[in-house]
Amino acid sequence: MSTVSPSIASEIYRIAPGFRALSIYVKAAPVLNPSIGETALREACEAVLASEPEWAESHLAAWAEVFKQFGAKPKRTPSSAEALRKRVLRDGTMPALDPIVDLYNAVSLRYAVPVGGENIAAYQGSPRLTVAKGIEPFDTVKEGETSIEYPSQGEVIWCDDTGVTCRRWNWRQGIRTRLDVEAQQMWFILESLPQMPLEMLHEAGKMLTDGLEKMMPGLWFEVALIEEQCQ
Repeated sequence: MSTVSPSIASEIYRIAPGFRALSIYVKAAPVLNPSIGETALREACEAVLASEPEWAESHLAAWAEVFKQFGAKPKRTPSSAEALRKRVLRDGTMPALDPIVDLYNAVSLRYAVPVGGENIAAYQGSPRLTVAKGIEPFDTVKEGETSIEYPSQGEVIWCDDTGVTCRRWNWRQGIRTRLDVEAQQMWFILESLPQMPLEMLHEAGKMLTDGLEKMMPGLWFEVALIEEQCQ
């Protein structure tokens, strides 16, 4: 059984001391209950409007500070968790997009944690979280047309052997590795800072895997905690 072994560059821990993440690899099964994602998303939106975890605000504020560390303007390009939360607070809800995407967005909203989902079969080599040189290609869409961008030098990016898969750490994912319900191999990354209790990170991961198991009974998954290895 193939799995995923993401790598984190040592500079990342200098930019974000105490950074840790859950890496979840999923070998998909047929989707029997696609409504699970939309239901989870609707309930998560309601939860955001009603209340939020006591540490949520400090966690999102910490992400904003980390973004400043590598030159991003968090008001213009907030973390993915902050962007989702702002949208729900503004609109009161979020439209359903895709059962898998809806589910991981629901986890992000519930736990104020950036969550990425990727079609790992589209990767060339393993995912890497690193600091950009500024020459790595990023495939995106501009004004309805496919386009290639390049990250700023010093920007934190997820990438593989081909190019950038997510810009500004967790702000915008590329087209090539975009995840949807048709994917056979899925990879999720839940990214946290010390303001989020570790047990809550694991709880968020369980919400995701529980939802996936209900959606596609018979799937296989593996969860791994990524954190700085003390020398």
